[in-house]
Amino acid sequence: MTRIEIEHTLSGIRRKLLNIAERFIRASGTTADAEDFVQDAMAELWMLFESGYPIRNVEALAVKITKTVCVRNYRKRKILTTFIEGKEFSAEVTASEKLDLQDAFNARKVLWSQLNETQKRYLEMRDEKMMSLDEIAVATGHSKSSIKATISQARKMMKEQLEQMSK
Repeated sequence: MTRIEIEHTLSGIRRKLLNIAERFIRASGTTADAEDFVQDAMAELWMLFESGYPIRNVEALAVKITKTVCVRNYRKRKILTTFIEGKEFSAEVTASEKLDLQDAFNARKVLWSQLNETQKRYLEMRDEKMMSLDEIAVATGHSKSSIKATISQARKMMKEQLEQMSK
């Protein structure tokens, strides 16, 4: 592909790349500038072209690089924190959101304390370690059906307790 073909294609898809970056910014709640993301993506694309990287589909590669730039910038973002009366608050989370999160954490702790050890272990394996029922069965030596029933029973108990707490 020639330089002129790439320039022509990029000028035609610039709006598409901006839309991708803007959607990412809205979804991630960041305050970044979509134009910066697109400029970075185009610079990376030009560096690839100039290094001799074989570009077959400029649009597909530009979209992929734009998405990668968005995610990279999101991950690099440093979260500033402020201490207010001994509590740590993120600059990107309001105090009321932080308190809501703390309330949810406290509710989860209360609900969790009502479960027996087997229920806790199975829920942890399933929800936190993202293990399948087959993997849990192998790890524990119990049948899939009993594991599924135990997890279901634990979730039902937690749901009922949560409903009582919210009354």
